[in-house]
Amino acid sequence: MHKIIFDRGRGYRDLWCVQSTEVKLIKILKMLPTCMRRLNNKGFNKLAALFQANYSTETANFETKPFRLHKLEDGPSTTVSLTKADALDMFTKLQTIRRMETSAGNLYKEKIIRGFCHLYSGQEAVCVGIKAALRPNDSVITAYRAHGWTYMMGVPVLNVLAELTGRQSGCARGKGGSMHMYADRFYGGNGIVGAQVPIGVGVALAAQYQGIDAVCVTLYGDGAANQGQVFEAYNMAKLWNIPCIFVCENNGYGMGTSAERASASTAYYSRGDFVPGIWVDGMDVLAVREATRYAVNHCSSGKGPILLEAATYRYSGHSMSDPGTSYRTRDEIQEVRQTRDPITSFKEKILNANLVTAEELKKIETDVRALVDDATKKAKADKEIPIEEVSADIYAENLQGKIRGRMEIELLDHKRIGAAVNS
Repeated sequence: MHKIIFDRGRGYRDLWCVQSTEVKLIKILKMLPTCMRRLNNKGFNKLAALFQANYSTETANFETKPFRLHKLEDGPSTTVSLTKADALDMFTKLQTIRRMETSAGNLYKEKIIRGFCHLYSGQEAVCVGIKAALRPNDSVITAYRAHGWTYMMGVPVLNVLAELTGRQSGCARGKGGSMHMYADRFYGGNGIVGAQVPIGVGVALAAQYQGIDAVCVTLYGDGAANQGQVFEAYNMAKLWNIPCIFVCENNGYGMGTSAERASASTAYYSRGDFVPGIWVDGMDVLAVREATRYAVNHCSSGKGPILLEAATYRYSGHSMSDPGTSYRTRDEIQEVRQTRDPITSFKEKILNANLVTAEELKKIETDVRALVDDATKKAKADKEIPIEEVSADIYAENLQGKIRGRMEIELLDHKRIGAAVNS
């Protein structure tokens, strides 16, 4: 399995190793003869690099925080398995969303992005973890903090940033902006607080009605959790056992009001009453993936809806117009960054488990930075749509003829520019 060749007169001459997932570095060092001590620093560094490249494992197991359960006899496993390929893929997506949101924040400060802009920085593990557990037929609908989800549902970084800057390369041709982005099986981006929850139940009902084995992940925040329409949606979903996964992204604050000041009960995973629920650490991408796998199996087996509460945190304010420090301290934000950051903690896990190498992660970080920087330049330089396209792509099938303009007497022609999404 291992072959080490030495020339006793000249010290280290050659070394090669056959990949093994079982042997640790300490075991290899114990096997080396005394003459190994004659290696200089350059030789030892070469040995270490060879070991790291050839002895990284292909699969590793990790422990998550315990899940809290509501009306469930058993829950997801706290021991999760991760392959190297999945680790690199997740790290790439986490990094891309963080870098993309940083760019969006800078574009807003430059006044290139106008209007509303809600950043997802800090909450990346929720969308990356959930998407990793979904199947091709499953759907997603979320609220207005939608940039990360839009990217995860298949929209390239350029098309997200161009939508934010109002340019024609945007996924909605620049007409939707921050809160209204769509893709195949992704129903937005919804600007009205909580309004997406009953729509998500409707999407799941459509799949059930058509006999399609699919769920709809319906996301909302802790600020929307007290809305009446949310509880009405719970009731209908359970009454008809609709395959809907409700996800409360609890980032601790509904706009500038803490969850403790807004809700008599902050155990959001239990708020469905008759709907089973799970609390999950939303800063741990692996825990989120495991909880979502469990939820998908629950819904697909005909047991009806389930509710996940993902305990997460947003680093920015509610939107870019909110500095985010009038209702919480800078020390609080910094503490979360240092102790719970979803990217840093995941990076440490996969490195410590020898699942990936530092060089592999560094290359990902470099490639992501270049990708986002290039997309940012293009999103700034791209053109806006012409005025005659304003009334285009409103309906998948236009049944009303002319489209009303700024005034009732101003009638515009409806045009088809791109293919209808989810029609």
